Amino acid sequence: MKKSIPLLSLLFSALLAGGAFAADEKVNINTADAATLDRVLDGVGPSKAEAIVAHREQHGAFRSADELSEVKGIGLATIEQNRDRISVGGGAPAARPVAAGAAARAKAEPAPASN
Repeated sequence: MKKSIPLLSLLFSALLAGGAFAADEKVNINTADAATLDRVLDGVGPSKAEAIVAHREQHGAFRSADELSEVKGIGLATIEQNRDRISVGGGAPAARPVAAGAAARAKAEPAPASN
């Protein structure tokens, strides 16, 4: 029995160290897939991870971690809890939708006259 205590202690230490390493992992929210977001971010499960990816595909790349609050189910508390794990950048930004008013004004402007 005495020999099993150091072994159990070693296994317990390894489990604790594994959790510490996961906390140091960063994730680029502009390039990560849902499985990676689910694994790295605390408080983000599979459905929220899918929502992050869907929002990114629909609206383009995130410019800051704070923009995650635009995703349904992601609040400021979740962002603050994960701020040290989130990186932003390196993703190919998709075009953001043009506001309807801006598009209408662009169409209404006359083309320059050529001489």
